[in-house]
Amino acid sequence: MKEFGYLLLAVGFVAGCSSPQATVSVQPKAGSPLSKSELDLWNSAAFKKKFQRSYIAETDIEPRVTTVERDELMAVQNLIGADKMDEAAKLLDKSRGEAASATCDFMLGNIYFQQERYEEALPAYETAVEKYPKFRRAWRNLGLIYVRNGDYEKALPALTKVIELGGGDSLTYGLLGFAYSSVENSMAAESAYRQAVLLDPATMDWKMGLARSLFKQQRYPEAVALCNSLIDSDPDRADLWLLQANAYVGLKQPLKAAENYEMVDQLGKSTVDSLNMLGDIYVNEDLYEMAANAYIRAMDLNPDRNAERPIRACKVLVTRGALEETKTLIQHIKDLHDAHLGQVDQKDLLKLQARIAVAEGQADEEVRVLEEIVELDPLDGEALILLGQHASRVNDPDKAVFYYERAESLEKYEADAKIRHAQLLVSQSKYTEALPLLRRAQEIKPRDDIQKYLDQIERVAKAR
Repeated sequence: MKEFGYLLLAVGFVAGCSSPQATVSVQPKAGSPLSKSELDLWNSAAFKKKFQRSYIAETDIEPRVTTVERDELMAVQNLIGADKMDEAAKLLDKSRGEAASATCDFMLGNIYFQQERYEEALPAYETAVEKYPKFRRAWRNLGLIYVRNGDYEKALPALTKVIELGGGDSLTYGLLGFAYSSVENSMAAESAYRQAVLLDPATMDWKMGLARSLFKQQRYPEAVALCNSLIDSDPDRADLWLLQANAYVGLKQPLKAAENYEMVDQLGKSTVDSLNMLGDIYVNEDLYEMAANAYIRAMDLNPDRNAERPIRACKVLVTRGALEETKTLIQHIKDLHDAHLGQVDQKDLLKLQARIAVAEGQADEEVRVLEEIVELDPLDGEALILLGQHASRVNDPDKAVFYYERAESLEKYEADAKIRHAQLLVSQSKYTEALPLLRRAQEIKPRDDIQKYLDQIERVAKAR
């Protein structure tokens, strides 16, 4: 289903009589649970024609009306033809009651439906089907409103009732498929969509719904094949390329999925998520330059989005050893977000830069970055331990101890800092001083390898 637009409803007449028609232009209300692309069906000529026919009685499944009620309904229809909808509604409202025909309630519901007063139309239709349970037109319009309001659990029995009463047209089956899909009953959705396609093979929405139901059932080969057919007939629909891409991912054919994502980008329909997915595929295929390019395109598509996702991409790239690509991505993040980065994001970027510096053997750059982290957050235990390790490597034990002791004062990092401190003391043959640090580390965070190390240092200390 696609965009609502302006809903134009041509009003017909009841019981086969003829009268003037009224055309009502209604602006859709905000807050619909349906997406913009899912509402277009409501503005189609086919839908308007079907709704117009809902004013025409079907004698085998219609409540009877008295002569008095027929006169009143003709008066109502004259008001509708004169575009006096509110007056028509007031006249019907006066006629309603337990003894009144369900047709009066139905007509009132139709007027409210045209005016998009759905919450008032619902009880009118509900009263109509309570009075006359075989009232197919009322069940149909009730189902339409439930779907329009996103109340799919209630839409299902209403639409099913329409079919039970012989009203199984393509629209009813299609909406039934949509409702089943929305409540995650993909198998039932598939059956309903197949019926809709059988009755109306020209409508793309039913075929798209069928493809989605196949995908949700993880029947990826069938979803891919159906998408191929649909893409051949409408190659500019990005949602078809995206759905097929997701099916390719399910089939573990990531490079075919990547081709689809690139096609979506050529159509100008990429999203931040689709480009990030493309980047992830390229990373897994060791195509790091192409991955960085995809991540950058994702950032450029929505510069106002926070930097969390691209920073996560940087972390993945640096662990794969893609240092140049990581640096390129970090620089782009800074260019777009530097003025708005929070402390956590700033620290993450600095730590990434430190890892790159270590990997490239740039000790001075590593220290500079780590000191910047500590300046930004004096309680960053990870940076303090790394600075201690660096000081130890350059043979500055006093500075190393200074950093380790600062990290030891932080509960989260105490165990790791004490182990590093003890290792420094062991390298200086200060075994006795190292033992209490190792024992405390084991109390906080017991580890088998550290216990073996502790036992070894105890034996050495005793031997001395």
